[in-house]
Amino acid sequence: MKNKIKILVLAVAIIFLLPARATGQGMPVYDNTNFISFAKSLIESAKQTSQLLKTVKFLKTQKENIEKVNNVIKQLKAVNELAKNNQKLFRIVQDDLREILHSPYIKPDEVTKVSESFNSIIESSLEGLDYIDQILSSNNLKMTDAERAEVLKGMELQSKEMVAEIEAKTKRYREIIAFREMQDKINNRETNY
Repeated sequence: MKNKIKILVLAVAIIFLLPARATGQGMPVYDNTNFISFAKSLIESAKQTSQLLKTVKFLKTQKENIEKVNNVIKQLKAVNELAKNNQKLFRIVQDDLREILHSPYIKPDEVTKVSESFNSIIESSLEGLDYIDQILSSNNLKMTDAERAEVLKGMELQSKEMVAEIEAKTKRYREIIAFREMQDKINNRETNY
């Protein structure tokens, strides 16, 4: 029995000591050099993040500036194309219309119709130029550069359509003149039979 008591006391002691050792590990010990190194890396990371945010802001500003310049360049290109299209339009009307109207194969009643059709295109072109002048010079129209560039691009397409229309009319009138000239030659040819 004495052995049993000794074993029992030893078992109870082990039971009491085991949890005491498991919880007795106590507070963790920190290495101060690792903590200081960690704090320094956090401060350096914060500096890099701050610098990165400044860089992002700078790049965003530069992107906006590039877009503004790009829109101004688009406006200049559109205005340049509009000027070229209007010069072409006026040159066609000046040269070709004179040639068509002076043709002996255009009837007097057709002269008015031909003149009116060409004049309506020219008037539309002049109104477009006035509108463009108003867009570019007036601050009353609250438009961004992108909106102005879009309007000018639309006007450029419209002027191209007018040039195409006037070229088609010129071609059509020339074909009418050529047909009437050929018809006149056939009707007034001399027969030798």
